[in-house]
Amino acid sequence: MIYNFCNETEVKFEFEYEKIYREVVDCVLDTFDCKYDCEVSLLLVDNDSIKEINLETRGIDKPTDVLSFPNVIFEKPGDFDSIDESSDCFEPDSGELILGDIVISVDKVISQAIEYGHSQLREYAFLICHSLLHLLSFDHMTDDEREVMEEYQSKVMEALKILR
Repeated sequence: MIYNFCNETEVKFEFEYEKIYREVVDCVLDTFDCKYDCEVSLLLVDNDSIKEINLETRGIDKPTDVLSFPNVIFEKPGDFDSIDESSDCFEPDSGELILGDIVISVDKVISQAIEYGHSQLREYAFLICHSLLHLLSFDHMTDDEREVMEEYQSKVMEALKILR
């Protein structure tokens, strides 16, 4: 497993953010019995930076909490058996399945933790979980999709014992 991590901010959380990142990724992938070694990248930025990325990639001129950039399109969300092993989704030298990139605004982690009445740890872990599910082709555009995604988010957060 390759966990790429970059913090472009000066923010210092009161928890080990790289450790939590790895634990959340591992838990999500275990939930779906991932049979591959994977690569996932996490970039921590401030509101100004995520606003720029959001405008460039989605045409939305405002900051958001998290952005997901999937590298794999799953036929069925989270179904690793449906992946074509000859596709270009695998790193040629190491063989890891490159799932994609996650970008999180640390400013939003802080403000949303206050807004939702829980810890920064919980908000951070939740955003990683949420974004990783997007990398696995889950979405929340319809009520049915939202319910499925929320169910997996709850399952992962409970397994990690990171609760509200």
